[in-house]
Amino acid sequence: MVGIVIVSHSQRLAEGVVELAKMMASDAHIVAAGGLEDGTPGTSFEKISNAVEEVYSEDGVGVLMDMGSAVMTTEMVIEAMEDKKIVMLDGPVVEGGIVAALEASMGTPLDELQSKVDEARETKKLDL
Repeated sequence: MVGIVIVSHSQRLAEGVVELAKMMASDAHIVAAGGLEDGTPGTSFEKISNAVEEVYSEDGVGVLMDMGSAVMTTEMVIEAMEDKKIVMLDGPVVEGGIVAALEASMGTPLDELQSKVDEARETKKLDL
């Protein structure tokens, strides 16, 4: 099963996305990598790389990031782990994280997750 990592500047936000995703896909391999080691806002190379290792399998890992340095730090982790199958997923962190977790738990391969996350981006919440 593909592992999912949620990267955010906020530890609580990343943990909240994981909590919601686990409500819908309890068997998903999804973890949070939010904030710095001391709990303050920011992004941590160590937290992200440890999270990738925690959910890694031969199926790979998809990473959703909130913005800015979360993207840059994730890129650095991927460069440092070039022997691993890791893909950055571009999409809304909450909706994308839930969709990625659901799809991964149903066996969707890593190379198809981006299209599923794209669908989450296009889902309207209000009929306007």
